[in-house]
Amino acid sequence: MQVRARSFSPVENRERWLISYTDVLTILLALFVAIAAQTLRKTLVVLPPHEALPSRPAVPPPEPSPSRQALLQVEETLKQRGLDLRLEKRGLVISLPQTILFPSGDEHVTPSALPIISEIAEALRDLPNKVALVGHADSIPIHNHRFENNWELSAARSLNLLNLLTTRYNIPESRLLVQSEGSNDPKSSNETESGRAGNRRVEILILDDL
Repeated sequence: MQVRARSFSPVENRERWLISYTDVLTILLALFVAIAAQTLRKTLVVLPPHEALPSRPAVPPPEPSPSRQALLQVEETLKQRGLDLRLEKRGLVISLPQTILFPSGDEHVTPSALPIISEIAEALRDLPNKVALVGHADSIPIHNHRFENNWELSAARSLNLLNLLTTRYNIPESRLLVQSEGSNDPKSSNETESGRAGNRRVEILILDDL
């Protein structure tokens, strides 16, 4: 039996060559991917849990200055008396409402306020810090035979408190400052009676030396 060999046309020969070339490229690509994976595996170092990199230690907050420590101690002492306190960057603020210190529309300190002022004066005696006495008022205009406006009233209240601290409690006058904000620095809204009552106050600001 005679077997006749099949001959391929030029087009079929070109297609067979393209198939072989594609197979070679596929094999080479797979080889390169395998080599790259091996190289990457060698460069990655996974530390066991006991060899993990140490975390950055937390930086402790700076120690407060001696002046700040003294203010913190005064705050703790007066807080036990139920006073309205807040420690700010500028110093310790003691807020005293008008209903505790003064009659309505008047600048004279009431006798019932003396025990509270005495406790504050005792705390001030142990400090060398400057102290600002800042008067505040609500937004309702005042005009009587003594005061033209709220600014004058709150200034007079601060000044009378200064006189009391210097004459009765022997706080050096050189340490005391008198300020008046009038109605320009409200603590609460002036739209309600309770808000206006909170705005009528004198703040004793123990200044931080720094």
